[in-house]
Amino acid sequence: MQVFETIGAFRAARVAYPTLGFVPTMGFLHEGHLGLVRRAKAENGAVAVSIFVNPTQFGPNEDYASYPRDPERDLALLKEAGADLVFLPTPDVLYPPGSATRIEVGGVADELEGQSRPGHFSGVATVVTKLFNIVQPQRAYFGQKDAQQCAVVRRFVADLDIPVEIVVCEIAREADGLARSSRNVRLTAENRQKASALFQALQEAEQLFSSGERDTDVLENAMRIVLTKTGLPDIDYATVVNAETFRREEPCSDNAVALLAVQAGAVRLIDNMPL
Repeated sequence: MQVFETIGAFRAARVAYPTLGFVPTMGFLHEGHLGLVRRAKAENGAVAVSIFVNPTQFGPNEDYASYPRDPERDLALLKEAGADLVFLPTPDVLYPPGSATRIEVGGVADELEGQSRPGHFSGVATVVTKLFNIVQPQRAYFGQKDAQQCAVVRRFVADLDIPVEIVVCEIAREADGLARSSRNVRLTAENRQKASALFQALQEAEQLFSSGERDTDVLENAMRIVLTKTGLPDIDYATVVNAETFRREEPCSDNAVALLAVQAGAVRLIDNMPL
């Protein structure tokens, strides 16, 4: 496994690989990330991984400074998972002095996380585009946990004619259903126990939907009841939207996804489930 901190060094090594899968991460890796790495390796023969906590996708009052970081641990895990190339840049490598260009995505990026975190998806689109230009993969692998982010990436890849296939993989979950996330390490013991309610709330919506319920209010209220009873009343959103547009519909369509964003102490948790 080769590790590079500069664009030039990475590009020089990348030419040795005719086909390359790519997994962009912000580090502090968990089994969800490693599952993406192993799948990319299996489907492409070689895989590159980036580790970069991207400052431009964090708002001024968000957790950029406290986001968990442990690059030595990450590199050991990536070596075991079979990564071939690792790009580990610092912010001044990707955003050198004078950088003044950002990508703005409309449509699907305007909803939900786009409203709750202004500028977030612009930061995501800008850094992912830069990473695609540097890595030049044939395929890039993302987790379904960030469902709206996956839709945003697909949107700007299509709009900008970027020759990368976007592969979205199932959510990796803990035994109690909590979606794996680097931020989970920051949960207190009490909030970690409560956090399993997100999966329970999504299951409640799924059961109602499977039984024929299409009233969006009913599905959303059912999720809110589960979260509130479990001690997670600080709900940013608990909604059911069209899986392509991420807009709320009443009644909801058969192509629907339930999404949650909930504050558990100092940690904001997100999860979703296609219905």
